[in-house]
Amino acid sequence: MGILSLITGRPGSSGFGSSSTAEQVTQGIDASHLTVIITGGAAGIGLETARVLALRGAHVIIGARNMEAANEAKQLILDKDKTARVDVLKLDLCSFSSIREFVQNFNALDLPLNILINNAGIMFCPYQLSQEGIEMQFATNHLGHFLLTNLLLDTMKNTAKATGIEGRIVNLSSIAHQYTYRGGIRFKKINNKSGYSDKMAYGQSKLANILHANELSRQFQEEGLNITANSVHPGLIMTNLFKYSAFLMKFLKFFSFFLWKNVPQGAATTCYVALHPSLKGVSGKYFVDCNAVTPSSLATDQVLAKKLWDFSNNLIASISKA
Repeated sequence: MGILSLITGRPGSSGFGSSSTAEQVTQGIDASHLTVIITGGAAGIGLETARVLALRGAHVIIGARNMEAANEAKQLILDKDKTARVDVLKLDLCSFSSIREFVQNFNALDLPLNILINNAGIMFCPYQLSQEGIEMQFATNHLGHFLLTNLLLDTMKNTAKATGIEGRIVNLSSIAHQYTYRGGIRFKKINNKSGYSDKMAYGQSKLANILHANELSRQFQEEGLNITANSVHPGLIMTNLFKYSAFLMKFLKFFSFFLWKNVPQGAATTCYVALHPSLKGVSGKYFVDCNAVTPSSLATDQVLAKKLWDFSNNLIASISKA
């Protein structure tokens, strides 16, 4: 998808493009047999994704740190569709204990799990450490989702096997994955304040999202599982993600207004990859404007993906033992 397609909204091979909305790309799809978890579904494109999936009949579980906002989001969805099935559970991706508690609470609902959308994230924040002492953007955008996904995998595998319905994992990445540190991931300096760049740290975490999805896909295919894993770039949308650089982003938007999407358009690619029947069996891909494109060379590096997988597992294990 080139710059002309982005500006004009001209559809790609999927039949959809940058101007397509979440409702348009899911039109006519019956998701009433599906259960979905979406992180960060209380605001922005996460909320729109949750709303549209619920509109299509899915049982949506919103994981959110701010429960007041999550309950308001639930009510907003119900106000527009009284038949919607929506539940909210507390989830702080910066806290391993919160992630484990979320999974326990979800398991207590005794529900299947067909779709996991790793949507939540933070962007361009000043240097700070998570509760476990991990650089905040890497902790929130990648490591928290990595742990959450691992803890939910057995439920997804059992659901796919019992129902015969393909499971899908969708990681929200960004075109910013191309702007990262030398070598992609600062494995030996992941928490170092020295050399920290809020922009490159964000790019690092978004690169990690793609590598995570690719390694999941490789493992699923190796195990013969009926689950796919893909990553998406939702596009440029002015949401709360820009709270640390709102002035800069508004300035840039003034000069690049034709590149920006509204929230319904921003949620389209996530909803497309999560629900569309044309993507059955499609895995390990990176989607922009509802079409598969080739990401950076680092993002397609299988060795780097496996190294990140092992690093993430070892980091979580070392912290959990402490």
